[in-house]
Amino acid sequence: MADVDTISKYLIQRYPDDFVRFSLSRDDIKVLAVLDTEQPTVKARRTDSLLRVRIGDTKCLVHTEFQTADRTNPPMPRRMAGYIGRLVEQYGLPVYAIVIYLRPDAGRRDPGHYFQESPGHRILIEYQVIRLSEQAGQSILASGAVGLLPFAPLMQPAGQVSAAWLETCVRAVQAQPLDLSVKADCLAGMSLLSGLVYAPETVSTIFFKEGLMDLIRESPVAQYLTQQAREEGIEQGRQEGRQEGREHGSRERAMEALLDVLEIRFAVDTTDPLAARIATIDDVQRLKQLHRAAIQVPSLKAFRHLLDADE
Repeated sequence: MADVDTISKYLIQRYPDDFVRFSLSRDDIKVLAVLDTEQPTVKARRTDSLLRVRIGDTKCLVHTEFQTADRTNPPMPRRMAGYIGRLVEQYGLPVYAIVIYLRPDAGRRDPGHYFQESPGHRILIEYQVIRLSEQAGQSILASGAVGLLPFAPLMQPAGQVSAAWLETCVRAVQAQPLDLSVKADCLAGMSLLSGLVYAPETVSTIFFKEGLMDLIRESPVAQYLTQQAREEGIEQGRQEGRQEGREHGSRERAMEALLDVLEIRFAVDTTDPLAARIATIDDVQRLKQLHRAAIQVPSLKAFRHLLDADE
């Protein structure tokens, strides 16, 4: 579900006002900044969305997590307690924390708080739980809140079921007075998110029937996903390259150390056939073992015998 996670973060970062007003059910909110979501810990943690906002006259943080399933390791209350504690420590601002569950069967057991009941050491950390399947989708369609429109198919249909509600959502977005690129964003996000609750063939049939596939493919969000995938592929390649480089460097250092000992103790130079044999060994641990053996064996004959025994 990497694409679902990516599109949810993309939409909240591009249309943050829509999300905070929906989540907190109030209009006197102004988004001041989209903040870096990485938190400094022993193991870096990255939240889905972190916004600095003004609610009334008070500056605060709005932290949002998107979940497609129940989290058990660690459970969501513990995870949210950790996030909120680190945000309070780092920013010193009031924190409004929200978990948005995308699938209908997710989040039913999330209590919306972390509670430690130890006399004299009680801890209560609360956060808001929003299950989209319990939200009125028709009101979102009527609101025209661009950032939320792609999520409407995951909400309660207005007396409709299955494909009929998805088709209603698609046509409602088409009818919105939006710029073409924004409308394409909404439809592309909707096509991807709908896969959480509708069969893939249902989604593709509806969007194809409405003649929207080309628009979706050319949408900013589709280009964003493509770019993200490309960057992730490049980074993975770099990591693999660095790993290969480290492994190659370790092998070279181990082989050099072994040959140095053989040269010092037994006058084996790089032209000796023994050096050529050692150069064919790829196992770094094996080279290290031979290095220790070369220091300890009484003669070059004994070392050759040890090397022959392993081949």
